[in-house]
Amino acid sequence: MAITKREKVSNSNGSRAKAKGKQRVIESDEEKGETAASKEDGDEDAEGEADDEEGEEQVHGTKRQRINDIGDSRASTHEPERIPIVKTLPRDTDGYIPGSIVRIQLKNFVTYDYVQFRCGPYLNMILGPNGTGKSSIACAIALGLNFPPSILGRASELNSFVKLGTDSGYIEIELKGQKGKGNYSIRRNLSAKSKSSTFSINGTSVPAKEVTAKVQELNVQVSNLCSFLPQDKVSEFAAMTPQQLLRETQRAAGDERLTAWQDTLINSGKELRILQEKINEEQDHMRQLQERNAAIERDVQRFRERKRIEHDIELLNVLIPVEEYRIMRQKYINYKAEQRVWHKKVSKLKAKNAPVHEFLTKLENDSKKHEQHREKLKKSTSNKFNQMVGGWQRSEAMDAEAEDLTTKLDQLKKDEKDRQRKIKELETNIERLKAELAIPLQTENADELMNDHVKKINHERSRVEARRGDIQAELERNADACAAKTAAANIAREELKKLDDILVRKMHNMRQWDRDAHDVILWLRQNQHRFKKPILEPPAIIVNVPDKRFVDTVEACFSSAQLRTFVAQCQEDLDLFNQIINDGQGQELGRRVRVTTWFRAHREDQLVPPPMSEEELREERFDGYALQYVDCPPELHWFLKRELNLHRTAVALRPDLDVNKVMKLITRDGPNGPGAGANFFNGATINMVSRSRYGKRAVANITREIRPARNLRIVMIDPEVKRKYDQTIATAQQEMTLLDEEKKKLQAVLNEVLEEEKVFEGQMADIKKRRDAITDAHTQREKLKGKLERQEQSLVQHTNKPSVQKQRADLKKKLYDLSQKRVKDLVHTVVQEQRECARIGLEALQISANKNALKAECARKDEKYEQALLEFRRVDEAYKRVKEESKVLLDVSRDVVSKLAPDIRADYDEVENRRTEYEKARRVAEQEGTTPPASEGVDVRSLDELKEDLETQKANLELNSITNPGIIEQYERRKEEIGNLEGSVEEKQRRAGKFERSIKTARENWQPALEKLVASIGEKFSAAFDRIGCAGELRITQHEDYEKWAIDILVKFRDSEKLQVLTAQRQSGGERSLTTILYLMSLTEEARAPFSLVDEINQGMDNRAERMVHNSMVEVTCKAEAAQYFLITPKLLTDLEYHERMKILCVNNGEWLPEDRKLGNMMDMIQRYVDKQT
Repeated sequence: MAITKREKVSNSNGSRAKAKGKQRVIESDEEKGETAASKEDGDEDAEGEADDEEGEEQVHGTKRQRINDIGDSRASTHEPERIPIVKTLPRDTDGYIPGSIVRIQLKNFVTYDYVQFRCGPYLNMILGPNGTGKSSIACAIALGLNFPPSILGRASELNSFVKLGTDSGYIEIELKGQKGKGNYSIRRNLSAKSKSSTFSINGTSVPAKEVTAKVQELNVQVSNLCSFLPQDKVSEFAAMTPQQLLRETQRAAGDERLTAWQDTLINSGKELRILQEKINEEQDHMRQLQERNAAIERDVQRFRERKRIEHDIELLNVLIPVEEYRIMRQKYINYKAEQRVWHKKVSKLKAKNAPVHEFLTKLENDSKKHEQHREKLKKSTSNKFNQMVGGWQRSEAMDAEAEDLTTKLDQLKKDEKDRQRKIKELETNIERLKAELAIPLQTENADELMNDHVKKINHERSRVEARRGDIQAELERNADACAAKTAAANIAREELKKLDDILVRKMHNMRQWDRDAHDVILWLRQNQHRFKKPILEPPAIIVNVPDKRFVDTVEACFSSAQLRTFVAQCQEDLDLFNQIINDGQGQELGRRVRVTTWFRAHREDQLVPPPMSEEELREERFDGYALQYVDCPPELHWFLKRELNLHRTAVALRPDLDVNKVMKLITRDGPNGPGAGANFFNGATINMVSRSRYGKRAVANITREIRPARNLRIVMIDPEVKRKYDQTIATAQQEMTLLDEEKKKLQAVLNEVLEEEKVFEGQMADIKKRRDAITDAHTQREKLKGKLERQEQSLVQHTNKPSVQKQRADLKKKLYDLSQKRVKDLVHTVVQEQRECARIGLEALQISANKNALKAECARKDEKYEQALLEFRRVDEAYKRVKEESKVLLDVSRDVVSKLAPDIRADYDEVENRRTEYEKARRVAEQEGTTPPASEGVDVRSLDELKEDLETQKANLELNSITNPGIIEQYERRKEEIGNLEGSVEEKQRRAGKFERSIKTARENWQPALEKLVASIGEKFSAAFDRIGCAGELRITQHEDYEKWAIDILVKFRDSEKLQVLTAQRQSGGERSLTTILYLMSLTEEARAPFSLVDEINQGMDNRAERMVHNSMVEVTCKAEAAQYFLITPKLLTDLEYHERMKILCVNNGEWLPEDRKLGNMMDMIQRYVDKQT
């Protein structure tokens, strides 16, 4: 098939040639009925979203996750991110793979007026002379699928691709759809006046991002140079870095997850490094904080001890008034009890004397009454008749009494029945109680139980308690030993810190002298792990002169630059160090710095030997060579010998040497000829002896006075002392670890012993329960005995009660006596009254006598009462005084307690609560007669003891010097910060572990798949080079930074050469083109993209190479499983390989192209032939 077009050109005299026709396409396999005109104006006015080129570029880019600068970005998951599987889709029955190009239609695009052609599913070879528009087809493919113009390497503005002289144009590309679905006809409308464009899919206007999504869905990779290589980008392929080549190769071929795996490795690796740096920084910071806290530990302990003493003083200041109140309250209670006793005694005496006084009063009253009665009786004689009448009245009263006695006789019968019933009840109860008491008790012997079991348990318990005491003693010894080791380690750390201060002073001097060197030293201490061998710090820092007599001499051997030189131990470390520090842009230190570096391969045989032997040194009164007085790391000796010749520089403290003789010794002839000279010191003078290289090679000596040392005079750390302290700390830590393990074992044994004690306590509780049951049984039996005894006594009382006959006889006798009395009263009434009168007189005399005697007795008893009352008043006054004092002390103690700080108030409350519970338990024990409780843990100090303790604490406070509270605040702040850092480090380490697992998983997937892919491509690549008599090889370059992993292309085009890495500068253009096409061919069989394109890759090749490339290309791209391929070339050789799956597209141009008569349309030609025949 041939693509033909007509272009408008200018003739020699400037007139424009007439163009009669339009550019057209003639193809043999175009579908019937489809014409260019039917589609020409279909979507010119379609509206869509404007998309500038910057936006287009962003559509195809991937945005990397930002990593913040504090190391707390969100950690990746353990498994690599699951991405959609993107691979070549199954081929349809028409031979096209989904995503491959079926048809291309252009209008007013670059050189084309209008063109439409169809592409084959395999190799499409686009031929045509230079300038015909072959590369414009590549541009159309890229732009039509919404890729930015920048990937073409041509015009950067979208409107630049519209044909000159036209206002608009379009690109229409038909992509094969997925199997069973229709194709996608994507049109992009361009405007010469605007940088924007519009899109449509199958005639429907769509935004640009939808086109991009569809293209990505079909895995079209126009932006990948391994899949799409325009003419102007051929040179860029060779110029791609090996890292870019690996990335683009992953995108184009192999496992579709390779890029995602590498992205996971890159991002997780960066975050892991950041996290590890943060962890190291925080651990170092935490270590510094811990060391600084350890340095002030003694001050902190002293401050805390002072605070404890102050706390105890404040607590004693409140306990003393409380104890004074407690003592006064006890006095109050005692006086109150004594006052109550005397009050009771006074009241008792008063009550005891009251009857006597009452009786005296009564006697006085009776005396008055008797006097009055006598006067009345004197007048009673005249009233005998009235008395007789009274006698009759008394007779009636006696009758009533007789009646009462008769009634009592009748009641005796009923009382007798009740007595008999009660006797029977008592007898029944007594029998029942005796029966219960007759039953023997089924209980253990309490004494035997307590003696046998308790003794046995106590014996076992004492054994366990002794064992517990031993273990606790071991734990105490363990704690003491651990404390001793901790103290030893702390002392060693403090001593090390004092030694470190020397390095601090040296670093301070270096900062003032050379800021760059100072900052690089600090950086180096954090980054030594990046080098194979340690980079040695400058001699000004690590060189020491133990014998200070030689410090001026040794420093005079150094130049200023040599004192500040960083010494590497291998060339690779030197190159890396210079690359980072001297050649870098200041990323590591935040600014650009410049320092002196040095490295020479270590070869002792290249050193010039010392000019004098040891015997000659002694003979000339030299002290030795300068190197003998230098203390430094052994690795620095090579620098001191090779660069400074310290092993050849003789030194003498005395100034009176024979200089001429020494010069002769230094410059004398040796095995290798005349001596070259050397330096030596005599006193404060340096002699620089040399031999001229010209003429007679005369000997010269330059002398100068040396200056006092400034950099090496600072005393350095004695390595042996530092090692001793380090060993002390390490040994203490090891022993503390052993002690801690021993403590854990002892604690475990102690827990077992405590469990045994709990068993004994349970056994004792069980025995107590059994003993209580026995006691209860015996108590119940004693109650039954007491009840039986009371019942028997009641029975005896009821049984011994007088009989009814006796009571009846007594009542009858009383009744008879009453009747006799009534008769006598009636007869002797007058006589009785006379007798009564005499009696009253006698009684009056007697009462008077009694009254006088009673007055004397009352006086005697009132004297005891007065004495008791006097004592009561004394005790009452003391009671009231103590009561008032108690109230005052109570108010004072309450006031003191109310003003307490919360922490001291809590301690005071705890002390008082324990004291109150103890006193309560003690009183209960005294009341019940049991053993009083132990006072352990209870503050039972007396007032004198409290006051003595107060004085002691005050004395201790005076002995404890005042510590700056700011130090304590710093200590606590650092301690809190250490806790926070520990948590932060633990969290970061956990996250770092996640990153490490993620990296491990991703690498286990990525590296084998990548190696397999590169091995497959490399095998084909090497075979292709072998066929043309050259050599080629692919290698994977690994790096700790996964972003720097790379594929190196090594080629050799001549037998005299070695394999060399392909670069944009080393190989010629033809060699680069050949390498590029062979690499792309090797990649083709592994490719996942639905189509690939190479534009004029054969430029610069010779015929042999071009033929080989073409034949190999046909072979690879026309296989049944091959994807669609576009090969654009401007020239052809004869007798090239051809395959039936190839499709040849020829681009023709010129002024005299025929008009569009549908020539080349096979179906139209057949139809016209049929029409003519009919």
